[in-house]
This record gives sequence, C-alpha cells and structure tokens, in this order.
Amino acid sequence: MSYPDLVINSDCKDWSWSEDAGERARLLQSPSVETDGKVVHIKKPVGTSTLGAIFIVVNAALGAGLLNFPAAFSTAGGITSGIVLQMCMLVFIISGLVILAYSSQVSNERTYQEVIRAVCGRIPGVICDIAIAVYTFGTCIAFLIIIGDQLDKLISAVAHETDGVTSKHWYIDRKFTISLTSILLILPLSIPKEIGFQKYASALSVLGTWYVTIVIIVKYIWPDKEISPGYIPVRPPSWTAVFNAMPTICFGFQCHVSSVPVFNSMKKPEIKSWGRVVTVGMILCLFVYTGTGVCGFLTFGSTVNQDVLMSYPSNDIAVAFARAFIIVCVLTSYPILHFCGRAVVEGLWLRFRGEPLEVDVTRERRRRVIQTIVWFTLTLLLALFIPDIGRVISVIGGLAACFIFVFPGLCLIQVKLSEIQEVKPAKWWVMVFYGIFMVTLGAFIFGQTTTNAIYHDIIS
Repeated sequence: MSYPDLVINSDCKDWSWSEDAGERARLLQSPSVETDGKVVHIKKPVGTSTLGAIFIVVNAALGAGLLNFPAAFSTAGGITSGIVLQMCMLVFIISGLVILAYSSQVSNERTYQEVIRAVCGRIPGVICDIAIAVYTFGTCIAFLIIIGDQLDKLISAVAHETDGVTSKHWYIDRKFTISLTSILLILPLSIPKEIGFQKYASALSVLGTWYVTIVIIVKYIWPDKEISPGYIPVRPPSWTAVFNAMPTICFGFQCHVSSVPVFNSMKKPEIKSWGRVVTVGMILCLFVYTGTGVCGFLTFGSTVNQDVLMSYPSNDIAVAFARAFIIVCVLTSYPILHFCGRAVVEGLWLRFRGEPLEVDVTRERRRRVIQTIVWFTLTLLLALFIPDIGRVISVIGGLAACFIFVFPGLCLIQVKLSEIQEVKPAKWWVMVFYGIFMVTLGAFIFGQTTTNAIYHDIIS
C-alpha cells in the first residue's frame, strides 16, 4: 500500500501509524507520523493491479449484509421495487467512490477520514472518526448475532431437534453458545496489536458469500417440499417502505471507508482507471446481492427471516455448510472490524489528549487490552438481547449512507469551491449542485431510516 512520507494539510498534533502497525490499521489511521521530531520513512511497496483492486473492492463490499437482502426485498415491496432501488443507489455509490479518489488526489491524503479532515475541516473529520467507530461497533454486534443464529440451527441439526422447539438444555442455549464461542475464539483474536491472517480471512469471506448465494439460488430453482412461500407482494405498501430497505443496501454496498487506501495502492492511481475498477466491482456485487435477494425472497415471500438462512430447515445439509461458512467468516471478520474501530478510537484519544505517538510499550499494551475488553463486553451484551440482525442493520445501515452520500458530497463541494476560477463554467455548477444533492439525500436517508429503526425498536 502506497502513501507519502510526509503529507500536506496535516495537523501537527495528529498521529498515524508506527513502523510495526498492522496493514489493516493503515486503512484507518493517518498517513503522517512524527516520532521524536523525525519522519518515519517506509519503503513504497509494489502497487496493486487493476484486477487485484477489483477483487479488493468486491471483498470490501460483500459480507454479512448479504443475509438480510431477501428481507430487504420484502420490505421494499417486491422484486421490481427492490431492483430499481438498487440500480438507482448504484449510481450514487459509484460516483461517491470516484469523488473520494479525486479528493484523495487533491488533498494528498491516503485514508478516508484523513481525506475528510483535510478537505472538509477538523470538525467533519472528528465526526467521521466517530461515525466509523460507531459503524464498526454496530457491525461487530451484527456478527455476534449471526453466530448465535447459525449455531442455533447447526446445534438443532446435530441434536435432531425440531425447528421452533426451545431446547431445555442450558448448554445449547443461544446466550450460552454466543458467549462461549465469543470468549474462546473472538476475544483472543481481538487483543493482539497485529492481525496477520486478514488476507486469508478476506479470501474465505468472499468464497463464503458466493457459496451462500449459490445455495439460495439452487434452493429456489429446486425447492424442498417442506418449504412453501408466503405472500409475495408486487408493490410497496407505502413510499416509506422503499426507504426502509435502503439501510440494507447501504450496508451491503458500503466499501467507501476502505476505498481510499485501495485507490492509492494501485500501480497507476488514476481517476479513469479507478472508475472502471469500482464500476466492475459494484456490478459484480449487484449480481450477488440481487441473486440472493430475489431468490431468497421468492422462496419464502413475506415470511422470510431477517437472516435468510434462518428460514431454511435445520436438517438441510447444503444450508448447514453455508451456516458453517458464515460462522467461520464472522469469527475471523470480527477481530478485523474491531481492529479498525480500535485504531480510530485510539486516534481520537491521542488527539483529545494532545499526545504524540505512544512510545511506552507498557502503556500502549494496557490501553489496548482495556479498549478491547470494553468493546468486546459491550458488543456481546447487546448481541445477547437484540433479537435479529435486521434491528442492527437498520441503524448502522443509515450510518453507512453517510459514508456513501454525505461525506463524499461534502468533499465534492469543498474541492470545487476551493478552485480559483474567475468565471465558473457550467460543469463547475453541475458538480457543486450534485454534491449538495448527495449531502441532502444522504442526510434524509440517515434521518428517516434511523428514526424509523429507533421507533420500531421502542414499539417492539
């Protein structure tokens, strides 16, 4: 991953990575660090090819949100409205990725939040840091809920129990299995300062999501006799219902936070080549999400579960492998998301304290362990009492809209306003108004979906 030795528009009190920082931390931390008044020089690695960049973008977008897409199609009011909504959103998703790359070139920054800080100012930069921390925190909660969902079905299959029957054994209780799995596997993987296995976890995650999609499509073409679809709506019940499906789409396609370092890691980081990369990558994601959403929705209709795999019977072998895939993916993805969130929290803490990069190993280790335990404990407690991933995605999906619409829109406005031109051409005005429209639309999606999610949580 390439980044400069020294970056303009950097606050003298800001901090970034040390020489031994993990690769994933570099996705979120600042690209300029001074240690004892000396600039850390790191050898520029080999750039990423276009095909490699496409794979990374697809990998960053595909994830656990895939399981919620059939329910999103049901919420949107059917296949037509769901597909049209995705196609409309795709225009803004791709343009947002291109705007971020352009802003990165203009500001000479190499991470998402540092681009926001350099282009939009200190306050939007801090807001962006907080948004990333909250987003990764909520995603970790969703991961733990998914573990509980899939373990319930797998244990039922092994114990030959009937679906819908609550087990009397305490050792297969949902809360116990989530807690035991999380404490034994996730917590030890989350404490280390570095996460070297992320490249393998990323490849496994992509394979897992593709396998889930294939299983759902095959199960729709050759359905089991015991599965009968419920009512299949053909139009949304209200215009607000369409917007209620947006959090899932935003959550599924959100790869913007990691897009800036991916762009700068390319062999030739150019806007035209990057536009081709994100267009191909998002179209591939569109096929995967649409295939899962359409086939899962048509298989179960309006009765589809928020986690589509929960709608299938426990004794289905192919689906059981899909559940196992998802569990492994989530177990390895949680530490990575926590690692990203912890890096942002650490940066906010050091900026607030006005401290330079930590050189005391003992203090850094103690702070890291405390942050990890607090983060893990809070996500576990919330996951134990939140019934399904739809509740979490409805909240953090609205926040994902800020990464897709609001922050890129602000960057576009600020970049165009900073251009010194005596006569503003028509293209300049189009770009400014497009940025304003993106900010307005993103703020509306965030406000409407978040308010609706909180309202329904309170009612429930």
